[in-house]
Amino acid sequence: MNYGIKIKLLRERTGITQKELASYIGIDAKLYSHYETEDRIIPCKHLFMISNYFNISIDYLFGFNEEKEYKGKINKIINEIEIGKRLKEFRKENKLTQSKLATILNTAQPVITNYENGKHLIATPFLYTICKKYHISADYLLGKIDNPKYLK
Repeated sequence: MNYGIKIKLLRERTGITQKELASYIGIDAKLYSHYETEDRIIPCKHLFMISNYFNISIDYLFGFNEEKEYKGKINKIINEIEIGKRLKEFRKENKLTQSKLATILNTAQPVITNYENGKHLIATPFLYTICKKYHISADYLLGKIDNPKYLK
């Protein structure tokens, strides 16, 4: 996904340590170091927090565009219910059943149900796959922005 390199560069440019950023997120520095090397997949919750810390778009961190930040209203709080609604809306716009989306993501249909009902936050690899395949903004799906919804 290549977010690790960008996060590391941002962190180094601002002169903060892994330990300081890990503390901001509320995790151990060792775990954080795995995010930068992408030895471990960063959960969307932590990705969201890092994007807030640096005032940077998740779409930029994923490499979907070169626009580092969006203009206008930015939501800095995760709302799993809203994320679920946006995921469901996306799925229906693309005429996908929960089962079909689950197949695309190589997961089980109840996982999609749980995401759409706001019971669980979408897994980062699933978010990345959806955004990359359908050119939809990760920042939009995660409720950080309302526009743009789709990327060019």
